[in-house]
Amino acid sequence: MGKNKGKQRKQIILPPELPPEITEDEIEVSDEDLQFVDENKDYAGFVSRLDTHSITKQVTRVEGFSEDALEALYEKRRRKALKQNENEKTVVQVDPVDALPVKTLDGEIYYRTFSQATEVAENEEGNEDKSMVKLTKAERRAKLKKSKKEAKKLGKELSKTEEVQPTQQEAAVAEVKEDLTAEEAFESKRRKLAELGMALLADPEANIKSLKEMLQFSKDGNHSIVKLGLLSMLAVFKDIIPGYRIRLPTEKELEMKVSKEVKKMRYYESTLLSAYKGYLQKLLALEKQPIFHHVVVRCICTLLDAVPHFNFRESLLAAVIRNIGSSDDVVRRLCCAAIKSLFTNEGKHGGEATVEAVRLIADHVKAHDCQLHPDSVEVLMSLSFDEDLGKPEVAEGNNKIKNKKNKKRKNIEESNQLQGNDRKKSKQEKIAKMKEEVAADYKAVAHSPNVEERKMMQSETLSAVFETYFRILRHTTQSSVASSEANGNIPPGASGAHPLLAPCLTGLGKFSHLIDLDYIGDLMNYLKRLAARGSNSDSSAQKVQTLTVSERLRCCIVAFRVMRSNLDALNIDLQEFFVQLYNIVLEYRPGRDQGEVLAEALKIMLCDDRQHDMQKAAAFVKRLATFSLCIGSAESMAALVTLRHLLQKNVKCRNLLENDAGGGSVSGSIAKYQPYASDPNLSGALASVLWELNLLSKHYHPAISTLALSISTMNTTTQNQVYLSISPQQAFNNLSLEQESFDQRGSTQKLNKKRKRGNAPLASAGIEPTLFDENEVSKKLSRHFMLLRDIKENERLRGELDQIMSSLQLYEEYKKQSNSSKHKTKKSKKLLAVN
Repeated sequence: MGKNKGKQRKQIILPPELPPEITEDEIEVSDEDLQFVDENKDYAGFVSRLDTHSITKQVTRVEGFSEDALEALYEKRRRKALKQNENEKTVVQVDPVDALPVKTLDGEIYYRTFSQATEVAENEEGNEDKSMVKLTKAERRAKLKKSKKEAKKLGKELSKTEEVQPTQQEAAVAEVKEDLTAEEAFESKRRKLAELGMALLADPEANIKSLKEMLQFSKDGNHSIVKLGLLSMLAVFKDIIPGYRIRLPTEKELEMKVSKEVKKMRYYESTLLSAYKGYLQKLLALEKQPIFHHVVVRCICTLLDAVPHFNFRESLLAAVIRNIGSSDDVVRRLCCAAIKSLFTNEGKHGGEATVEAVRLIADHVKAHDCQLHPDSVEVLMSLSFDEDLGKPEVAEGNNKIKNKKNKKRKNIEESNQLQGNDRKKSKQEKIAKMKEEVAADYKAVAHSPNVEERKMMQSETLSAVFETYFRILRHTTQSSVASSEANGNIPPGASGAHPLLAPCLTGLGKFSHLIDLDYIGDLMNYLKRLAARGSNSDSSAQKVQTLTVSERLRCCIVAFRVMRSNLDALNIDLQEFFVQLYNIVLEYRPGRDQGEVLAEALKIMLCDDRQHDMQKAAAFVKRLATFSLCIGSAESMAALVTLRHLLQKNVKCRNLLENDAGGGSVSGSIAKYQPYASDPNLSGALASVLWELNLLSKHYHPAISTLALSISTMNTTTQNQVYLSISPQQAFNNLSLEQESFDQRGSTQKLNKKRKRGNAPLASAGIEPTLFDENEVSKKLSRHFMLLRDIKENERLRGELDQIMSSLQLYEEYKKQSNSSKHKTKKSKKLLAVN
């Protein structure tokens, strides 16, 4: 029975047999069927598109399986189908970012879901289903080709989608993440720097290792972190650097046994010194990069100003002097301020840094052939010398020091020979040596050198300063037009081809009393040659480059200052400088040259000098009177003050104020005035008359006209006139262009009233101009111009109104004419109609 049941099951499980095959010839098609198909071709078109080849295929058997194993095969397929259904039922919730939720009527919120199907099971089933169909070799090949092509297309589409997605969304997200990480890293590094700095300032000895960690921040890739690191270390070093110079222990000292405190102090000092050295090396390396140039220069200048006594001062000085003539205004000002502070605060370094700085400046000027910014030499004006020390003789001082040392050595040798092996005396010698070493160390630490050392340092500083000044003078006298054009390295901000001449002359005038008498003769020769280099000076070999009027006047001023500061030891003829001043006055131009320099030259050469020769004084009086006619009010006032001073000192020159026929009453040895003479002694000015004062008395400025009237009446009045002692410099400053504001109309009315009253003696107190309130004057002028503008505006509006009125009248006339013409045409039409 069991076997029969198994056979029955097998018979039931087998698929039904196919109908018998019928050939096309046996099929009969009726006429009705053909008619129906012809009438309904639109609906039966799909029949023509059927794949008859695949339809006619017959599945005779399952490939690879016998009839007995078919039951197990079908059961296996059933299980896989059930598993596939279970997988399809697995629901996955959609991300809330990708889809909006759904709210039901009950108020509950549901998010969308989707079923996750396994593609692997589908592929396996498809393969098994297809394995049921028996395919030929050609069909398999074609199928493989199609599958490969489809796989390539899918791969390209996936790659395109993968390329598009990161460029739009993921790129933005990546940038935001990078920015956030960079900001977080920056903030963390800032905090770390602050923590290290605070720890070092709180306890430097315990946290001295943190200096090396802070130094690593200067190697960071972020420029802001590097700048913060440099500035943080600057603040730390300014606070923790000791007030003495660190001397590392020698090898012998390291071999000696010392206490823990000494070891700790040695470790602290060595670590500090090595970190400071690394910091300076990093600064010098970053100085070449434009991004860090300002920060590095600021750090170097601050260190030189704060700790000039500490180690590696030479590196700081070299860097500052190298940038002292920079074209960058910020860098140059920082370096000049640091050098000036070094000169004025010698208590920090005992004067040694001053000597080194002045020597480096001299070498810097020599290396650049005197073509630097004027500030690089002007800093020497901040030097101060102790005049009580005098001019020390260095050789004698050195000999005295050597003699003292030799005496000490001889005494020690004699004592050693006499004492022999006496232990007590040997102990005393050791104690004495220890005391000498302690005294030497204390002397090295203390910044208070003795008198002899101060004399030596002052003499070295003076020699370097005057070496720089004489080099500039020699370069200026030897330079020519061709050489200056060939060099072409005049720094920006410098005036003229000799940028260092003006600060050089100013420095010589300040330190003229400290110049050695052996060099004064050479200095005066240089000054004479420079003062003679005017616009008309030509040498036989080549045309020498001319100097400006202000520079030539400065040469004359320096010559007179040097002469007066060394008056007891000199007997120099300054006649050539008077000749140069006599000629320079005519070359002066108010807008081009400096009036302060001219006023200073007039004061020091004509007013402060002793009694002049009569011919020379008369020549300068006449030249200054002519000069006052063609220049500004401030220069005219300085010239007239000098003229009045010369007339007061030289009574015989007052004959120039007389208006006799043929000139003054005293003409001297020269009977005729020579206005174009280059020498004042050969001008014959005593044969002339000061007719210029008559024109100057009508000057637009009341102070100049008042002073000219007072000078012209100097010889006729019998009363003793009292004049205010005012110098040409004060007169120039009082009437400078910045302070010149007055009402010309009111001043001329006052002068006319005074002239009507009579020629009374005028006090020189009226020299200073009457000042008015500039705000009131500006208000009155603004009202006046506003009124003029309103008048012009009214005239314009009236003209426009007249034009509009005329156009309206023309329009009305045109209307009347048009109306009359229309009326006439109507009448003519009526007449024609009647006719």
